[in-house]
Amino acid sequence: MINTIRKASFDIDFNQKNRDNWVKKIALKIPADSNILDVGAGTCRYSHLFKHCNYLTQDFLQYSNTFDNSFNYGEINCISDITSSPFRSEIFDVVLCTEVLEHVSEPIQAIKELSRILKKKGRLYLTTPLGAGLHMMPHHYYGGFTPSFFEKFFKKFNLKLMKIEPNGGLLKHFVQESNRVGNKLLEYLDKGGSRLKRARAQKFFVKLLFKQFIPSYLYNLDNKIFDENFTVGYFIIGEKC
Repeated sequence: MINTIRKASFDIDFNQKNRDNWVKKIALKIPADSNILDVGAGTCRYSHLFKHCNYLTQDFLQYSNTFDNSFNYGEINCISDITSSPFRSEIFDVVLCTEVLEHVSEPIQAIKELSRILKKKGRLYLTTPLGAGLHMMPHHYYGGFTPSFFEKFFKKFNLKLMKIEPNGGLLKHFVQESNRVGNKLLEYLDKGGSRLKRARAQKFFVKLLFKQFIPSYLYNLDNKIFDENFTVGYFIIGEKC
């Protein structure tokens, strides 16, 4: 049984991998020499996908690497606030903004600004969480954004909402959090949190239940018992009218 669980098909890191695959598909469709701005680019995770484009990056560069020792900024071309960029209006064919809006104190103004710098018929590609725990503090202001948010403010700022797609449903979200719970319990046990002498057995049980059995059972059921109301986030496409 244990070996069967270990071989089960599930991907704990589906959240990030789905975003990466989504951006990769977008990059393949963008014509050569298109003007693209990666907003809140951070580590410039996607720069290699846009070598065929006139690719620029923007960020406010206010994070230190103290919150995450693995975080280092990539090559940022424009240092500015997302709500007030130095670019002239209608200059970009594409604006990419992934997992940024929750870290912006004025996300509505950010959407207004992103629309301003887009050309007519230009595309805005966004990813945002719906339910996110605290991260990258102190610049984390919102837990997530709903489809209604984008419907309302895209329309207000001359953007047509072309598509909004959930990144998994309730069960996949639970898979992600089950793994997170497992990590916390293992950390607790490693620090001697259990007074029982059978800590090794407890760690085995935690790994088996929270990091293997629950994820393997729920992951592939997500498509069959799909509940978008608890998705981890959204992929959004808007077009400048």
